[in-house]
Amino acid sequence: MGLQDQDVSTSFISTTNLKFLQFPVTWMQLKSPCFWEEVGMILQLGFFGIIFLHFVQKIVSKTSWNISNQAAKDHPIVAKLSLSYRASIVCSTLMLSIHALKLLMLLNSMNDTRCNSKLESYSSEIVPVIPWAVTTIIVCKVPKKGHIRFPWILRAWWAFSFFLSIMFTVLDIYLKTAKPGHLKMLDYANFIGLLASFVLLIISIRGETGLVFTDSNSIAEPLLSGKTNKPSNQNRGSPYGRATLLELITFSWLNPLFSVGIKKPLEEDDIPDIDVKDSAEFDSLAFYQNLKQVREKDGSTNPSIYKAIFLFIRKKAAMNAMFAVISAGASYIGPYLIDDFVKFLAEKKNRNIKSGFLLALAFLCAKMVETIAQRQWIFGARQLGLRLRAALISSIYKKGLVLSSLSRQSHTSGEIINYMSVDIQRITDFIWYLNIIWMLPVQISLAIYILHISLGLGSVAALAATLIVMSCNIPITRIQKTYQSKIMDAKDDRMKATSEVLRNMKTIKLQAWDSQFLHKLERLRKVEYKWLWKARRLAATSAFIFWGSPTFISVVTFGACILMGIQLTAGRVLSALATFRMLQDPIFNLPDLLSVIAQAKVSADRVASYLQEEEIEQDAVEHVPKDQTIFDVEVDNGKFTWDPESTNPTLDGVHLKVKRGMKVAICGTVGSGKSSLLSCILGELEKLSGTVKISGTKAYVPQSPWILTGTIRENILFGNPFDNDKYNRTVKACALTKDFELFACGDLTEIGERGINMSGGQKQRIQIARAVYQDADIYLLDDPFSAVDAHTGTHLFEDCLMGILKYKTVLYVTHQVEFLPVADIILVMQNGRIAQAGTFEELLKQNIGFEVLVGAHKTALQSVLTVENSNKTFIDPECDSESNTDSTSNAQVLQQKPGSVPPEITENGGKLVQDEEREKGSIGKEVYWSYLTTLKGGVLIPVIILAQSSFQVLQIISNYWMAWASPPTSETKPTLKMNFVLLVYSLLAVGSSLCVLVRAMLVEITGLWTAHTLFNKMLHSLLRAPMAFFDSTPAGRILNRASTDQSVLDLEMATRLGWCAFSVIQLLGTIAVMSQVAWQVFVIFIPVTAICVWYQQYYIPTARELARLAGIQRAPILHHFAESLAGAATIRAFGHKNRFIEANLGLIDNHSRPWFHNVSAMEWLSFRLNLLSNFVFAFSLVVLVALPEGIINPSIAGLAVTYGINLNVLQASVIWNICNAENKMISVERILQYSNLASEAALEVEERRPPNNWPEVGTICFRNLEIRYAEHLPSVLKNISCTFPGRKKIGVVGRTGSGKSTLIQAIFRIVEPREGCIIIDNVDISRIGLHDLRSRLSIIPQDPTMFEGTVRGNLDPLVQYSDNEVWQVLDKCQLGEIVCAKEEKLDATVTENGENWSVGQRQLLCLGRALLKKSSILVLDEATASVDSATDGVIQKIIHQEFKDRTVVTIAHRIHTVIDSDLILVLSDGRVAEFETPAKLLEREDSLFSKLIREYSTRSKTFQQLRKSA
Repeated sequence: MGLQDQDVSTSFISTTNLKFLQFPVTWMQLKSPCFWEEVGMILQLGFFGIIFLHFVQKIVSKTSWNISNQAAKDHPIVAKLSLSYRASIVCSTLMLSIHALKLLMLLNSMNDTRCNSKLESYSSEIVPVIPWAVTTIIVCKVPKKGHIRFPWILRAWWAFSFFLSIMFTVLDIYLKTAKPGHLKMLDYANFIGLLASFVLLIISIRGETGLVFTDSNSIAEPLLSGKTNKPSNQNRGSPYGRATLLELITFSWLNPLFSVGIKKPLEEDDIPDIDVKDSAEFDSLAFYQNLKQVREKDGSTNPSIYKAIFLFIRKKAAMNAMFAVISAGASYIGPYLIDDFVKFLAEKKNRNIKSGFLLALAFLCAKMVETIAQRQWIFGARQLGLRLRAALISSIYKKGLVLSSLSRQSHTSGEIINYMSVDIQRITDFIWYLNIIWMLPVQISLAIYILHISLGLGSVAALAATLIVMSCNIPITRIQKTYQSKIMDAKDDRMKATSEVLRNMKTIKLQAWDSQFLHKLERLRKVEYKWLWKARRLAATSAFIFWGSPTFISVVTFGACILMGIQLTAGRVLSALATFRMLQDPIFNLPDLLSVIAQAKVSADRVASYLQEEEIEQDAVEHVPKDQTIFDVEVDNGKFTWDPESTNPTLDGVHLKVKRGMKVAICGTVGSGKSSLLSCILGELEKLSGTVKISGTKAYVPQSPWILTGTIRENILFGNPFDNDKYNRTVKACALTKDFELFACGDLTEIGERGINMSGGQKQRIQIARAVYQDADIYLLDDPFSAVDAHTGTHLFEDCLMGILKYKTVLYVTHQVEFLPVADIILVMQNGRIAQAGTFEELLKQNIGFEVLVGAHKTALQSVLTVENSNKTFIDPECDSESNTDSTSNAQVLQQKPGSVPPEITENGGKLVQDEEREKGSIGKEVYWSYLTTLKGGVLIPVIILAQSSFQVLQIISNYWMAWASPPTSETKPTLKMNFVLLVYSLLAVGSSLCVLVRAMLVEITGLWTAHTLFNKMLHSLLRAPMAFFDSTPAGRILNRASTDQSVLDLEMATRLGWCAFSVIQLLGTIAVMSQVAWQVFVIFIPVTAICVWYQQYYIPTARELARLAGIQRAPILHHFAESLAGAATIRAFGHKNRFIEANLGLIDNHSRPWFHNVSAMEWLSFRLNLLSNFVFAFSLVVLVALPEGIINPSIAGLAVTYGINLNVLQASVIWNICNAENKMISVERILQYSNLASEAALEVEERRPPNNWPEVGTICFRNLEIRYAEHLPSVLKNISCTFPGRKKIGVVGRTGSGKSTLIQAIFRIVEPREGCIIIDNVDISRIGLHDLRSRLSIIPQDPTMFEGTVRGNLDPLVQYSDNEVWQVLDKCQLGEIVCAKEEKLDATVTENGENWSVGQRQLLCLGRALLKKSSILVLDEATASVDSATDGVIQKIIHQEFKDRTVVTIAHRIHTVIDSDLILVLSDGRVAEFETPAKLLEREDSLFSKLIREYSTRSKTFQQLRKSA
């Protein structure tokens, strides 16, 4: 290097003493004075060479040119220029002009160049001109070529030129500082060039030209495979998709949303659409393509989910990583410059004030770069998380629709919902933390580098201390991962049990098992709480270690420096302290990162395991074109099983051929394989051998009705277009016309979850109507007549099965023998085989089993016939009219106003399931107060704040001490011994660390105990809620609160609220330090704080409503998924899988919209707050530079700068933490909503407890009873007055929907009377406790319920009976042999919903519960609807024997089960139509009971034959 340059460097350093510019000295002392010209020239020539080769390749491959030219001729296109493209042209032209200008100035004068060689100087300016000229030409040709993205070579050149500009700008700043003087035109040109190259860098990162291509005739055509037009069409509703570069950086594309949100609470329609790339459809397709790619590459049937996720996120993650690294790098420029700033202040009189302002500018620029990069990577990470969540949820949903039966048994719906809600959240959280992985090495490397410059070998001690602290993470993380797995397992168990309880709430209340299941859920919560407490305790220990880490590292480092004799000046100490505070970030993030990695790994493994589960065989059923076969269904030598691991197949040796248009009846005893036969035709069972062929479309009606939440019409149409004539024919054939007249809104009445507000018969007919409306070729009906009365059953059989489906192929399972004779062929199932097949007459002749079923039916009909014939008399019309007056008066009242509807119904639209409650406006102070005072009235809150305040004060004092005690420069002697200084500092550090430990432990204790208390309150409130609440509240809403919202309370809420307080305390500490040095800072801080508060007030209304809407829109995803899982077989049978997948994608997008705009709004606010705090910091620096020397102590001023560096982070974190805490507080608000629900009556009323032997006789008296399900719905029972005598058998009959089941619910007080009362044995049941009432009554409900567990646990959940008693009951209810045959006997497994037991077996088990209980009153609610006639006969016989001296109330559709009752109650449209003995009612031909008897008997050929013989 020349002497001149050396002199310049030396004089510069001696005069300025700027340490931050010492490092260029080394790279300026080179042999060649033209080194930088040569470097720039070589790099640019290299790039020019690559561009040249690229064009040569294009010219050689003439084909591509010819094709593109031809395309240009065929489609002359005109491009609509975007802002991005215009900016690229302007900036490229500007760069070309600047380099041309520099060349002209060089030709004019050689004085301004550093290089002495003319050739090299000219060459260094000529070389850039050529590439920029080429670049400008390429950019101009982009529209003609039809590029959607800028060519890669162009983008690479722009990025490269930006880094060259940065390099030369730094060099120019160095030279300007070394040779002070006026700025010249060339300097301004260089600065403009830097700005232009920065814009081009941003454009190159985005890559998209933004051009919109149209045909020259102005008719839009998707010229480029639809790639340009499709997104632009979808982006019309997405401001983000249309945003300009400046709007993307500043997030100002959200301004229109904020302007709406400040005026009124946001509604769903106010939120714009998301960008096409963020839509669930786009993301799920992309993820599927990635899975497919991995599958093809690995050649595996089960591709690695991890690889697919990597492929899915890599591009966006790489861009986020780049921004994260830039942000991390920029954040360390401040600590690097502090030593220089302190030296400047100490030697201000010897220094040029411009260098001080230049330092302030460097600080500001670094903070600006950090702000922009930080906001972009955080936003990008959130956006990527959204995309991954959408992709994974849709994958989980798709998998749920195709799970095999075995896989379905191993994953309950509660577990799968947990995958969707909790596990996916954990995986997306990891995406946010992913960037910390790239930032950590950059942050630590830069910190050690800065410490090395300041403290030399002392940095080695700092590195060692940092590594020690970080190594503490390894055991902590390992333990944390174990705890996390345990927490998730415990949560799964709790959610599974909660889901089951919600699903079977009616049974639990009827059986008075509320307390038992409450204790079960509390036990499961205690297990979860135990692991949560261990995990949070460990988290508190981590917090103590990492809050104390900066002080620990600083004590070790300063101690090492003193031992090694390295002098500690104020500048060095402050630079080190600032660096240690910056190091706190990576160290503090590391445990979180490792914890999140542990959680994400556990969750990803769970999701991966689920996504790799076995699916239903897609090729199990072969589809044959209709013109190639005469058979619609063909099964040849079929062998099928539900459980592949079982040695006994479910079905074996199945041979079946069904011609087109045939009616095939399937009958057999309970558990013989009837439903399984239909399932094998649908492809639901695993095929072990044989073939199944079907020809045509199919429709399926399952045995247990599957009804979707929505209107009746939506359920019937099931996604098909509405055809009025076809619809009316279907409704009429399915006997739904009269039901529609009774409903408030006809077929537009909304059905509750699982059809809760419909009777069993109505649900059955709605799903039959759904199948009929499909107009399929093959109909598979699983016991469609079981839940309907005789009249309706006849109507369905004649008008539907033999009418509208006359020419269709129908396979129907039935237990009603009267529906068998018309079948073309009858299949008799026995032990999983087709035991017999033939017509009705043929099977009777075979005499090998079929006659048992028919015989039982004959006996039943004979009993009806005997009663009818013995009571048949000729009645005088006059007497008849008199006798009718009393018994049918209610019926006449009913007929006066058919279909009349109370006015309040019309207002509510007959809607049972109301929209989810959503608070509006700010979250009430009472919500915060409830949360904070839940534990001991909030007594620990002041202690926590005091501990944190003490920590902050001790931190400031210790830093103040070090700054004051250290000499300002190396020449100044220290006032105190450094050993003593370090001792005091260490003591203060220990004190502050202990404060942190106290605070961390108290926060975790308070937070977890509060969450536990609130959970228990919600749980008790839910289980004590009336049945009406569960009828009108989808389980998804409750599960959402019990899983997602409870997780927020368990793991986040306390920490979030704590951070609000901690960040405010930190901010106040920083302001105090800065204001103490320069009070002028405080003056500017007041207006800036006011602006910050205004921004927060402007932001909060929008963000709060977005968070609420996002919370509400989460439940429909879970609810729709739970419904889809329950009806997966029906969805597959109807071929509607794609429609349901699309509906799920729509629901995901509905949730993504408010969620995406909520996180974007947070970045909008953070960006503005960061800018303001950067402004305050810059102002404070300017004040410190401008103040005359001697007014302030340079060391203390340096301390103020040390704190000020973090001002932007602190100020933003205060607002961000407050806003985030308010968003999270919505979870508390939602849990509190369900903690104060209206409760049922008391379980026990001490002063009115009935005697132990009550009810002794069992007399039930109804007085003016009126019942309605909700205030806005019509009365279901109207003015019921009658008495059921004790120890008698009462039969309750009536059309489907007449109010029979409601009457039973009234006896059990599932619904409370609106008017009137029910008296049992002289006790008004409304005055005693619910537990006292329900535990003394027995019921066999209409919908048989089994809980996951064992057979014994299902029969006797309260463990009140011996094994011997349980076995006796099993034998009585025909299940003894089946249970005995199982290896585990009484401990035989029952899966979720009792799916591994047939519906008939479930009903028999419910009978077993009643037999064990031995109550004085037994209620049978259509208890034998799902069993065959023979089993029904046995059950009736058992009931007669076991309950002969007890009151038995029977609701039945099979008339023979009530024909021998002592009294018959006939209900019609909710009123008592008739109430007399069967004999009296049969005396009158026109009685409703007589009509029911005739309808039942005349529909059977057997009856006709019996009648003739009589």
